[in-house]
Amino acid sequence: MAPTSATDSTDPTDSTDLTDSIDLFGPTGLPDLTGLDATPRPVTGPRVARLARQLQSARDAAARDALTEAFWAEAARSGTPLVEELDDAPGHRAVTFLWRGHRATRRVLLLARGVTDRDRLADSLLHHLPGTDIWYLGHRLRADHRGSYRMVADISAGAVPVDPALLQRRLLALRAHAGADPLNRDRVPARWRDAEDSVFALPAAPPQPWTGSPHADGPGSGAPSAGVLSAEGPSPDGPGSGAPSLDVPPSGSPPSGGRRSGVPLDVIPRGTVERHTLAAGVLGAERDVWVYLPPDAVPYRPTRGPGERDGHRLPLLVLCDGDMWFGRLGLRDTVDALIADGVLPPLAVLAPDAVGTATRRLELGGRESYVSFLADEVVPWASARWPLTGRPERTVVAGQGLGGMTALYAGLTRPERFGAVVAQSPSLWWRPGLEPGTVAPDAVGTPWLATLAAGLRDGLPSGRDGVRGAVVHFDVGLHEGALAEHTEALRAVLRARGHRVTRTVHNGGHDYACWRGLLVDALVKLVGTGAGASSRPGAGAGIGTGTALDVAAAGSQGGSGPARGSAG
Repeated sequence: MAPTSATDSTDPTDSTDLTDSIDLFGPTGLPDLTGLDATPRPVTGPRVARLARQLQSARDAAARDALTEAFWAEAARSGTPLVEELDDAPGHRAVTFLWRGHRATRRVLLLARGVTDRDRLADSLLHHLPGTDIWYLGHRLRADHRGSYRMVADISAGAVPVDPALLQRRLLALRAHAGADPLNRDRVPARWRDAEDSVFALPAAPPQPWTGSPHADGPGSGAPSAGVLSAEGPSPDGPGSGAPSLDVPPSGSPPSGGRRSGVPLDVIPRGTVERHTLAAGVLGAERDVWVYLPPDAVPYRPTRGPGERDGHRLPLLVLCDGDMWFGRLGLRDTVDALIADGVLPPLAVLAPDAVGTATRRLELGGRESYVSFLADEVVPWASARWPLTGRPERTVVAGQGLGGMTALYAGLTRPERFGAVVAQSPSLWWRPGLEPGTVAPDAVGTPWLATLAAGLRDGLPSGRDGVRGAVVHFDVGLHEGALAEHTEALRAVLRARGHRVTRTVHNGGHDYACWRGLLVDALVKLVGTGAGASSRPGAGAGIGTGTALDVAAAGSQGGSGPARGSAG
């Protein structure tokens, strides 16, 4: 499903089409590619095609070796994957993934979120360029694509399975050994593994000016980020430069890895991150909770004095999977930068650990027990220690996958506590009664949560005790199977119930490489100061201001077909 660039009023009774009144290019000047096909398609990139022709005409083995070495030297300088223009498709790029093999290399598998079809892994096997140690696989991708990937070479002995089912089984087993691309230093930590995935972003992908890859320059990286090559060789502007055929003007935002102000992180005020253990009574076990507090936030008097306004208290983000966001992704650096640049006000973050895959699947989703843990145990515990807001419209609950489902359930059932929801790639396939560990990412029909929301009595703005229905924001990837359909069904129900709903559809998959930027964009829209806010149409300071819009991901990302990624 292609994203729509049309914008909708959040008043369910207002059917005015605002398309003509909105600059769909946005202040960044990024091109609107939403009308172009975003489906990954096989392609042989110009550089590999040229090398193949040169190898065929080479006079001897020494000449072929020289051509091969020159090719690898160029790839090492510019970084991988190779990103090249296509004469017949200016809104797309040829993206070529490379692997340097040796005598024992029998095949090489690419695992790219938003590109690899997990049910057809053989389609993601790299091709061997005869007479060389070069393995390659090219895809034509729309020029706003962003994603993470891993690669693995099979050097096992024995015959290659001929039967497709046996080959699929062999490749599934091979996935556990996949790792980052050695020629791409842009990395994102992997979930549940002590490893990293490589990241690439095409020239028109929304920039992520407040996030970077914290391990990009770590020991052993030594390699540049993904390179943009012309058919004749490296771009004169170096790796990562935009392709001129896209007519992308300078946006004022640096590429992924730098703050918008350009001030290094080591000279800005630093917030604090603490990890506390709570006796989570409703869950029947202790849980660790990561707590971020902005600079100069401690100590504070937790009780409010006579006449003290809530405006002196910190806005709050409650975020699922704290072990990933703070333990691995370095969210503190991102929030510090946003506060230092004046884009976000000082705010606090409470982020419980997910513990592990099994526990996460047992606890997250539309489960009352976990929402009670957040609303009745974590938030009150923290509010007794630090000056946190008590206003639901300044309290955001957010999550990804099953965490996104949890955030939605929390906002819908506890609007007096959580007035804003950020649901990134929510697992709307979830429903009560599923066996632990069961996933149904491509389930069709109306999501269970949509049915629940339609029956709730407190969703309307004039709900129980005057509580306003939660503002809901969705982030959805184009390459996430039925998720776009599911979110559309839920969005229609929520708007009919009086909720204000926004949705961003981005050209990517189920991927932290995308979520890290989109999370920041959503926070800027919901609780931002209005200074240097997200460049998308409708972005504004604070919940309840401006017009909530349905947009394609054509502006800044502050941070960072069939289903082509994890379902959870």
